[in-house]
Amino acid sequence: MKQLNLKNPQEELRNKFSKLGVKMIGPETIYFSKDTKIGKNVTIEPYVVFGKKVKIGNSVTIKSFSHLENCRIENKVDIGPYARIRPGAILKEGSKVGNFVEIKKSTLGKKSKVNHLTYIGDSVIGKSVNVGAGTITCNYDGVKKSKTKIKDNVFIGSNSSLVAPLTIEEGSVIGAGSVITKNVRKKSLALTRSLQTEIKNYRRKSK
Repeated sequence: MKQLNLKNPQEELRNKFSKLGVKMIGPETIYFSKDTKIGKNVTIEPYVVFGKKVKIGNSVTIKSFSHLENCRIENKVDIGPYARIRPGAILKEGSKVGNFVEIKKSTLGKKSKVNHLTYIGDSVIGKSVNVGAGTITCNYDGVKKSKTKIKDNVFIGSNSSLVAPLTIEEGSVIGAGSVITKNVRKKSLALTRSLQTEIKNYRRKSK
């Protein structure tokens, strides 16, 4: 089977972006598409892949082992490492997507943060939202996909499952480890957590 010769086209694209002022660390490990668009003062670390239809704004940092496809990244956004930005994702100015985060068909608002181990799908997230580690938007019930709306200044505690369709109103807090299935009102604390049980002087059974 004849192998595709990707070396020369990639070298041309790397040279093009280098001349435009894109800072590439380990450029030989970075792969672009022909339609990739990149603004000013952008830094790309090693082993980053750009699929089709990616548009990057100014002053963006994309860290190692991230994969981007059919998405729009606005100014002053920090991505990765190990981030997957899927089709339909829009990352607004000043937002941050950290390691092992996947975002699909969603908007992340200005100065909002999704820092670790999280899946955001079919969602609209407002400004200055903090999404804790291990959070999942449960957007697919096996038949259809539903949307999650998270308004401005919401804090999502770690290891939360947000079962769509769902709206979390402005200024609310979701307690860590919660499974949220109903809409949350403005400036409310919502949590679903069973009571902790403790048995004193407990001894494990021996074999």
